[in-house]
Amino acid sequence: MSHVHANRIILTTALAGLVTLTSCGAPGLLLTPVSVRRELVETELSRDSFFASDKIAIIDVSGVLMNAPTPQLMGEGEHAVAMLLEKLEKARRDNNVKAVLLRINSPGGGVVASELMHDELIHFKKSGKPVIAVIMDVGASGGYYIACACDEIIAHPSSIVGSIGVIMQMFEMSGTLRKLGASATAITSGAFKDTGSPFRQMRPEERDVFQKLVDDMYERFVAVVNAGRPKLDEATVRKLADGRVYSATQALEAGLIDRISTLRESIDTAEQRAGLNAVRLVTYNRPLGYRPNYYAMPPHPNTPTVNMINIDARSLFEGTTPRFMYLWHPGS
Repeated sequence: MSHVHANRIILTTALAGLVTLTSCGAPGLLLTPVSVRRELVETELSRDSFFASDKIAIIDVSGVLMNAPTPQLMGEGEHAVAMLLEKLEKARRDNNVKAVLLRINSPGGGVVASELMHDELIHFKKSGKPVIAVIMDVGASGGYYIACACDEIIAHPSSIVGSIGVIMQMFEMSGTLRKLGASATAITSGAFKDTGSPFRQMRPEERDVFQKLVDDMYERFVAVVNAGRPKLDEATVRKLADGRVYSATQALEAGLIDRISTLRESIDTAEQRAGLNAVRLVTYNRPLGYRPNYYAMPPHPNTPTVNMINIDARSLFEGTTPRFMYLWHPGS
């Protein structure tokens, strides 16, 4: 069989494939042929009736949102923005998908990732298919930012919502270096080139530079909430946008969400909004890794392997780089 054949297969070891090989119950491994095609596949979760053809697609947005592949212990995970776009495109192209439930469980993340995901949701809505955000455990900061792109925001009764604001978290270790008898020297082309360095204290004028950047991003966040929550005026949004989180009840009273309901009730809401009577509830998943669109980055160069585990030394230093975040992080 040619390795370029469209239906080529690979053998994978399935953990669920443990089988009994003898009457004594000796365990074994079942080798299962799996297609190497990596496009998203549709999984039907439920069906109202045998003849139902209309679909509601559940699309998940979870974890910390970054415009980069998700770090994993052994290798590289999905790119959150790319995954969302791929799922939205699959739902858009399917004429039977009449609405999308965006199931959010995220404390937020990077400013750019949040903005890109918000933009893709706005673009998807041009298809005329309604998008309803359903906040599960938490929809805070960037998680709430993307919810504001949806036609309706629903929260679970115990959800945490809000944290409208921007944070730039840095650390400074010059005191520790002095105790160790160590120092760091940077040769720069300008006075602000090493601004944010963890190896020295920040000067007041440098803090002003970062504060202005944070303020600009905050204004963008306020504008997004103001546009996504038309019943709130800008002054009210600014009053609510002090970085705090709200319970679902508080968020409803403040106008940050439209209703409180369970996921099952939210599905009924989506059916009613799309004018449906009987639907198939579907979701999308990937059998293997795949990068399908312009948000998907190429894999990083090979990293050192220690005892068969990839060790990416760069990740040890990523925390030293200042980052602007739409993120609710109580420990920061």
